[in-house]
Amino acid sequence: MPTPLLSRRARPLTGTVRVPGDKSISHRSLIFGGLAVGETTIEGLLEGEDVLATAAAMRAFGCQVERGGDGVWRLHGRGVSGLDEPADVIDCGNAGTGARLLMGVAGQQPITTFFTGDASLRRRPMGRVMTPLTRMGVRFATREGGRLPGAVIGPEVLVPIEYTLPVASAQVKSAILLAGLGAAGETTVIEPKPTRDHTETMLRHFGAEVRVEILGGGGRRVTLVGQPELTGRPVVVPADPSSAAFPAVAALLVEGSEITLPGVGTNPLRFGLFETLLEMGADITLTNPRTEAGEPVADLVVRASRLKGIEVPPERAPSMIDEYPILAVAASLAEGTTVMRGLEELRVKESDRLGAMAGGLAACGVRVEVEGDDLIVHGGGNGVAGGATIPVDLDHRIAMAFLVLGMVSDEGLAIDDAAAIATSFPGFADLMNGAGAAIAPGTEVAA
Repeated sequence: MPTPLLSRRARPLTGTVRVPGDKSISHRSLIFGGLAVGETTIEGLLEGEDVLATAAAMRAFGCQVERGGDGVWRLHGRGVSGLDEPADVIDCGNAGTGARLLMGVAGQQPITTFFTGDASLRRRPMGRVMTPLTRMGVRFATREGGRLPGAVIGPEVLVPIEYTLPVASAQVKSAILLAGLGAAGETTVIEPKPTRDHTETMLRHFGAEVRVEILGGGGRRVTLVGQPELTGRPVVVPADPSSAAFPAVAALLVEGSEITLPGVGTNPLRFGLFETLLEMGADITLTNPRTEAGEPVADLVVRASRLKGIEVPPERAPSMIDEYPILAVAASLAEGTTVMRGLEELRVKESDRLGAMAGGLAACGVRVEVEGDDLIVHGGGNGVAGGATIPVDLDHRIAMAFLVLGMVSDEGLAIDDAAAIATSFPGFADLMNGAGAAIAPGTEVAA
């Protein structure tokens, strides 16, 4: 059954807000722990539905995956190309990252693996992963358009390739590199625009040889030496900057707010939203910078700010592709117009996020336009009318973005179903309410 939530104007947000572990790093830590020899320990793992689906998948491949009473996860892996053929279908739930990365894992050895997911994931195209993996010798049997459910059939001999990404996608890059672990020789991915580099960082952390060459225009050439012996390692998962974006923007918009977000990952290839907010005039201070398991981390102090509209260049999209929904909320309260360019990837996420944000903002009284792949938001400066119930179409980030908008709306607003939030940010409503939000079950917005 749907679980609607109503968000009303919040009091000033205060205190320390601990957001869950980074989803991208959580997926990868489970996968690499399963491909390593020996024990891997993971602290701070995101225990949302998406990541738990990846943990279940690694168990299906024959790995020992357990959560201790101390909250630390422990894995005993099978080594590269040492996985069992799963006895049943692997259900990735809502996790596009999990599905695409696991397809690379399944393709690195001669086994057959069946994948499926929830209604949202079954709509998402997998062809961009299938194309390079097919060149490596992997075979697929899927629904029309490369959609799940489907089967991944690994070859007896995997062929290393050099592949240029046609679109900026860390998921595709990672799937190729994960498959390349099983190939003799070097597998190379060329990305004209840099994408998040958690896979490369974690490969090195577990003992693989990875070379990265910076190309003209900011692109990168990533080369992996295949068939390494990965060794189990400790991993500390930083707080997810994509999740931290929601309380951060809420604190910026709700007058009188000041919160601290501890231990947030500050990888520059993931920090585009915060760079953009700073350009808009946000009062955000990074304190206690440090490195954990190869990833840069800091504590963020966020204070309420008067934001101004800016133009966000398309080349920034890979570093903040998941944060455009909450940026659009920030833009709706900024003074002036914010133009977000080059958002074609938003049309193939958990939902058509470009259309969903434009439609939802308009329903709340925000002036918004879509021109091709650009989103243009005309900010109102002080608040928005609200008064609408927003359909979120099983998209966790759309759901959380509009709950934040409700905190600064005159009439409050509702979302039709909050169930998807648990995929990436379990306990979101309770955490925000503890800081000063007013989120509760229901849809009775003011007339």
